[in-house]
Amino acid sequence: MLTILGFTMIATFLVLIMMKKMSPIAALVLIPALFCVFVGKGAKLGDYVIDGVTSLAPTAAMLMFAIVYFGVMIDVGLFDPIVRGILKFAKADPLRIVVGTAILAAIVSLDGDGSTTFMITVSAMYPLYKRLKMSLVVMTGVAAMANGVMNTLPWGGPTARAATALKLDASDIFVPMIPALAVGLAFVIALSYVLGRRERKRLGVLTLDAVLVEEPETETVLVGAGSTTGTATGKGSGAGKSAAPTGGSGSDDTVDSGTDDDDDRMLKVLDPNRATLRPKLYWFNALLTVTLLTSMIMEWLPIPVLFLLGAALALTVNFPHMPDQKARLGAHAENVLNVSGMVFAAAVFTGVLTGTGMVDHMARWLVDNIPDGMGPHMAFVTGLLSIPLTYFMSNDGFYFGVLPVLAEAGAAHGVSPLEIARASLIAQPLHMSSPLVPAVYVLVGMAKVEFGDHTKFVVKWAVLTSLTILGAGILFGII
Repeated sequence: MLTILGFTMIATFLVLIMMKKMSPIAALVLIPALFCVFVGKGAKLGDYVIDGVTSLAPTAAMLMFAIVYFGVMIDVGLFDPIVRGILKFAKADPLRIVVGTAILAAIVSLDGDGSTTFMITVSAMYPLYKRLKMSLVVMTGVAAMANGVMNTLPWGGPTARAATALKLDASDIFVPMIPALAVGLAFVIALSYVLGRRERKRLGVLTLDAVLVEEPETETVLVGAGSTTGTATGKGSGAGKSAAPTGGSGSDDTVDSGTDDDDDRMLKVLDPNRATLRPKLYWFNALLTVTLLTSMIMEWLPIPVLFLLGAALALTVNFPHMPDQKARLGAHAENVLNVSGMVFAAAVFTGVLTGTGMVDHMARWLVDNIPDGMGPHMAFVTGLLSIPLTYFMSNDGFYFGVLPVLAEAGAAHGVSPLEIARASLIAQPLHMSSPLVPAVYVLVGMAKVEFGDHTKFVVKWAVLTSLTILGAGILFGII
């Protein structure tokens, strides 16, 4: 019964948010509360919620102060050179912009923290997508998949959990997986190329004047990369030109190379005269950020503490006057409230799912229903099972609850725990878009994309990426 209720609760949640019948926060709170009553444990709902909130409180604190920190760094111009570099590479070509999104997300993911990756990537790319009327779910989908592949780094979390759960060395798990993960990252970049071609076909390679047009702040979310909309048009400050494609309508092969003057005009999108810039403190802010990320990777202090200290120091040094500090906090309050609210709502979902025992029953049911003939292929089975399980469960629940059971079943048929551990990593491109991952709410929140739209778009591509990694691992003899 708990197994059926668990799957039904998850399915109900996903259907309601994808059909936009409920907001994610409402669904994360009300649906598990209702199912907790169905299970007959409504009296313990308070305990389950408190347990969930307690477990996610450090994550919520980290996200709150990380948003403030990186928001301040964006305000003061720390990432302006990165954005300029991307703009120079991308011009006004949707194909280059989507590929640039994948590459930027992969590079920033080296710090091992998904929230940081999404904040930097969205901050850099959102203005381009918005001005060119590109599909914002393409940006969130590509960023999530690139980060998911890189999330398998030993300091990213899943590899360390697998090593701990099976008492293995993390390097023994990760290093042999590098070729398969490289194939996965190459696949994400190739996929971003395909999605970029679709966006270029839909929009064309726009004139740079179109990028500079100031538009009202309206939010349009396009669910598919290939959906049909009108070509972006606008009236420039003296030109009144339409944003017509420069390489022919829907051309897939012609890219406008632009001129130096075009580059200079395009860089004005960054607003080099904004009042919050602190050019004299650029190297201080760069050193502070490098020190913060290094401390995070080296685990000198807990991540929430690092971001709390970093945010306080960044505000104090860059904005020494109290009114300016309040203004910066107010500017980022919406993002902080949206993300932290979503995390605490997710705590209700995970608390009920774990506290009622539904997660355990679901995992046992899946393991018990593996055919006996699949025993010698348990590494392959583990890889397949990890795709849905890491989407519907937290990494802790999967790696500490399910993986040891799968490893025992594999050992009975002569399958090495190392192969099981490696196979368990392949689903991270999908896991990073799970409703149980707090970082995904940073991604969709900052990109102003509905979580349901992101889910509709990314799931099929993320599953395909995961299967590609699994296939590469089998081909190379790693799994």
